[in-house]
Amino acid sequence: MIQLALAFFGLTALYMATGHNPRARRWAPVVGLCGQPFWVAFALQSSAWGLLALSLAYSAVYVRGAWVQWRLP
Repeated sequence: MIQLALAFFGLTALYMATGHNPRARRWAPVVGLCGQPFWVAFALQSSAWGLLALSLAYSAVYVRGAWVQWRLP
């Protein structure tokens, strides 16, 4: 179940971020951020501490992306 969520959110965010639709690009970091709890859970279950650190780094990048896309001009 976790692996399906990882694939779904990650691939969907990447697809949205690289498309031509500006509205989809705006939502891409939000979708990616929705997948981060699954990455953290997977890392904790696997005792993969490097993956946990990487997941937290990706979360920070997604938060920055959401900030850039959603802040008022």
